[in-house]
Order: sequence, then structure tokens, then C-alpha cells
Amino acid sequence: MEIKGSSALVVGGAGGFGEATVRRLVEAGAKVVIADMAEDRGKALEDALDGRAVFVQTDVTSESSVDGAIAAAVELAPLRSAVIVHGGPAAGKRIVNRQGEPYPVETFRRTVEIFLTGTFHVLSKAAAAMSKNEPLDSGQRGVVITTASIAGFEGQVGQSDYSAAKGGVIGLNLTAARDLAPIGVRVACIAPGTFFTPAYRMTEEEAQAKWGPGVPNPKRMGHADEYARLALAIVDNDYLNGEVIRIDGALRFNI
Repeated sequence: MEIKGSSALVVGGAGGFGEATVRRLVEAGAKVVIADMAEDRGKALEDALDGRAVFVQTDVTSESSVDGAIAAAVELAPLRSAVIVHGGPAAGKRIVNRQGEPYPVETFRRTVEIFLTGTFHVLSKAAAAMSKNEPLDSGQRGVVITTASIAGFEGQVGQSDYSAAKGGVIGLNLTAARDLAPIGVRVACIAPGTFFTPAYRMTEEEAQAKWGPGVPNPKRMGHADEYARLALAIVDNDYLNGEVIRIDGALRFNI
């Protein structure tokens, strides 16, 4: 896939994974839309990249908001890559708590709406925009990378909504790749393990001491740039399609 001279959309682009991916895409020659709800961080990243990226405040649950972000990318250059890596709520509560109270279905529904429906929303809209591109010599028009989690395979206690949503992203991947094959748009999914990002709300040293020793090899949490490097490898390699790639240091969640 041609990166230089194209545009890229990174949804969740102001977060840990997103910022690292934005920076890698910019380095590779793309003009990037930083799509995120966090205006302060998004604007700061836009300023730091000095005209090579633009921030567009984006809500993945809003059709008009997603349309606006994609339109901004298409205006910059042909949209050939989209990385969907936005965050969302993480309640961390059991389906039934010790007081016998069930987990609120509205909270469950909201988590699935953001992580799964929001992913489908961006995927479908981005692919539709890519379908209008002139095909490259390879016949490809674009690539969409979604983000799941190893919790989609091995959910931990208190992750019913998050695990269900991320499991849905995993299940969506192959069908989406097959659906979009006729228009020359690839789809791949990254399933990260424990990575240090600002979402942990603690220092990296504290987070590494708590979660790093549980990772088989290397014995540390992942770095956001390692996610970004994998995303760039997927964009670059036309034969990577329909695959879910775990990046987790061989970690498997246990209860």
C-alpha cells in the first residue's frame, strides 16, 4: 500500500496507541487526520507535527462526526489507510456483584456501542471512501486496521462488556476482509496485550512493576510504538488480510 502522498485516518489518534501510529504514518509520508474526542491532546499533537496532521474532534457513535473526519482525510489526499484504535469506558465489575445486583445492561450496551458498533461504523465509512480511489498497480485501494484486545480471547473477571465488544471486533475481521475484497480494501485486526499508555493513570515505572513481570518474554509491558510499528507493517504488506494478530509477549490472561 502506498503511504507517501496518501491520507490516513487514525481514530483515537490522540491516545497512546493512536499518537504513536499518527507519528509513524507522518514519518512514512502520509497526511494524517487525528480523530479523537480529546481536543486538548489532539490539538497539541497537531501543533507538534507542524502541518503534517490535522485534528478533527470525532465521536465514533455519531454518523455526522465520523463523516466529517473521513471528509477531512479525503480532502487532504486519497484516503488509503485507516487505523481504529479509540478507547472507551472500562467499568471492571462482575455480571452479578457480591450484593446480588446485576451489572447494568445500559452500561454493557454503551461499551459495546463504543468499541464494537463504533469500530464497524468507522470501518464501513472509511471503506466506502476508499472504494472511490483509483486502484494502485497492485489493485489495492486501501486498508483498514481495527483494534481488539487479548481480552477478546481470554476475558478477565469484570470484563464482560469489554470482552464481548472486543470479541465482536475479532469476529468481524474475516467477514469484513471478505466483504471488501472486491473493492480492493484489506482489513486486519491487532489484539494487544498489556501495553503502557496514559490510560493507566500512573507512572510507567509503577505500571511496569505491577504488570510487567506477568509477561513471559520480554518481561515488561508493551510500548505504544510497538503497536504503531505493527500497524505500519500491515499497511505496507498487501498480503496481510483477514488476520487477527496478537501482540502480547506470549501473555495469556488467567483468572
